[in-house]
Amino acid sequence: MSSLEKNRSKLVALLAKPGSGNNSCADCLDTDPDWASSNLGVFLCTKCAGFHRNLGSHISKVKSLRLDNWESHQVEFMDANGNMVAKEKFEKNVPLFYRHPGPNDPDVLREQWIRAKYDRKEFTGPEPVHYLQGGVKEGYLYKRGKDDHRFQLRRFFLNEHDYTLRYFVKENKEPKDVIPIQDMNACFCPLKMSNPNGMQITYLKDGNSRCLYLYSEDGKDIVDWYNAIRAAKMTLNRVAFPGTKDKVLARRLVRDFIKEGWLWKTGPSGKESYKQRWFSLDDRRLMYFNQPMDAYPIKDIFLGTEEEGYKVREGLPPGFREKEQTYGFTLKIPGREFKLCADAHDERQSWMKVLMQVFQRPLSPQDNSARFR
Repeated sequence: MSSLEKNRSKLVALLAKPGSGNNSCADCLDTDPDWASSNLGVFLCTKCAGFHRNLGSHISKVKSLRLDNWESHQVEFMDANGNMVAKEKFEKNVPLFYRHPGPNDPDVLREQWIRAKYDRKEFTGPEPVHYLQGGVKEGYLYKRGKDDHRFQLRRFFLNEHDYTLRYFVKENKEPKDVIPIQDMNACFCPLKMSNPNGMQITYLKDGNSRCLYLYSEDGKDIVDWYNAIRAAKMTLNRVAFPGTKDKVLARRLVRDFIKEGWLWKTGPSGKESYKQRWFSLDDRRLMYFNQPMDAYPIKDIFLGTEEEGYKVREGLPPGFREKEQTYGFTLKIPGREFKLCADAHDERQSWMKVLMQVFQRPLSPQDNSARFR
């Protein structure tokens, strides 16, 4: 075996080094990394390695563990460092509210996490970065029109002091809307919006969910807005739920939708025709829309617990027929049943599984607070 082959073997063996964290990607925690940065000393998955390559070799020198040639001094450097050592250095002061991306998260989150760590070095200083200056953040984002569906620049103003997000159609005019961040969720939806920097904000307005669809041309800008919203909600939650540990509050700042997709729905009598609707499960709120990017859902349903009578079962009640070539299931909430059909068996099982998981989860104080707003 040549020396280069021996070096590759030693390098691959470092993936299993106890306590090193090398068996998962240093940035997104995906398993079985195939790449590494020879000057940062971290092991990476394929996708994160691509983002490292975009940083430039002056910041990160990316090499394949099994295909590229490694010199002995490079292997020794990787052995002396590794993912956990790098984490202590590059993630020294990550704020609790900051979103750590996972392997299935949108590219913009992963890319900006990597740039923040190794390029901008946002987390190596003595104090965490806050993303709000003097408790506020303001700037311009493209917003989709409620009626004309065109994206136009609008000024947004996030205020940590009164826990609101405002947006303006015209300068020096009253805001078009003032959104309490207590009722607000923010999530990235690049596929739904066909935009890599697309973000959806959902909040309660007059007892119903209102959806805003936003994007920035700059990936860093939209991620900064996202983390600024999380920071403001962290401050609010500390006030609203005193005594709750910060790590618990950080898990309930904003959330990705549990599941979205098309389902067929019929009316309560069984005589109505089936209509296709876009369903979004946002924690304990199930919404359905005419189209995926409508401003308002047709219906907004709070989902409680199994003990309260919330259930889901395969098939439809007697007297109801499934739409041809679909797979039916019934969602039961107190006082009503929804008869639904999915286009595939696996899709039906997936919806039933996630709904049952919601019903089996105990209500938190935050859940009960949201139920009655």
